[in-house]
Amino acid sequence: MNIGVIFPQIEFGNDPAAIRDYAQTAESLGYTHILAYDHVLGANPDRPGGWQGPYTYQNPFHDPFVLFSHMAAVTQKIGFATGILILPQRETAVVAKQAATLDVLSNGRLRLGVGNGWNKVEYIALNQNFHTRGKRIEEQVALLRQLWTKPLITYEGRWHTIPDAGLNPLPVQRPIPIWFGGHADAVLRRIASMGDGWMLNTPTAEQSQPELEKLESYLVENGRSRADIGLESRLSYGKGNPDDWRPIVTGWQTAGATHMTLNTMYLGFDTPDKHINAIRAFAEAIL
Repeated sequence: MNIGVIFPQIEFGNDPAAIRDYAQTAESLGYTHILAYDHVLGANPDRPGGWQGPYTYQNPFHDPFVLFSHMAAVTQKIGFATGILILPQRETAVVAKQAATLDVLSNGRLRLGVGNGWNKVEYIALNQNFHTRGKRIEEQVALLRQLWTKPLITYEGRWHTIPDAGLNPLPVQRPIPIWFGGHADAVLRRIASMGDGWMLNTPTAEQSQPELEKLESYLVENGRSRADIGLESRLSYGKGNPDDWRPIVTGWQTAGATHMTLNTMYLGFDTPDKHINAIRAFAEAIL
């Protein structure tokens, strides 16, 4: 099982040297990938109509393509995953270009996790329709794969028209893997029909079993099996006790997870060094 780390950007600070140190440390410790969350804008909780959501304008988020470009330049082999990029609030051809460029500059180390998101304010600000995001993401994924594999495409869809044009350079991976995040039934159906993998938030494999069984049935309907997709779980560092980690890691391995990502946020680590020390402690105990 590939084990990576979630870059703790809402708590880490913005020092480029510290970000470099984090990426290089994660690579040297044997982690396989770094995952980063995505938000373009944060809402003001005191705005007219109020606001409910896990993040506000006070939470810092680096653009994942730019962040990973910085990290790719100071590392050699560690992979990068968006977890998840809120795809329907972005222009698809621009995402295709950004992802292809990062894949080239990192020599094929990108995995694109995508999802619909929940922040209606962000959609409004980015001039996209919050209510059509589910159907839009399906068209976007199909279009991304064409843009990443063909020098020229002609495409006419509900939301996109490309009149005989293409990307240059194309990515190293053709196509770049696309994983879906989320737990709704519609998400499971998308994974089964068009996904390369699933990024899920369920704490343990046992708790995820009903969803995994449902996903397997949808895969069968699409002529696929669990072997055709990856599965990525997340694990909180918690109290830093290896005896708490080991049964969770083993449970996910038994359930067929291909990836796991360690989260050190929300635990009171208020300096970059504290996060780096945490991923070091986990690696020494588990990797």
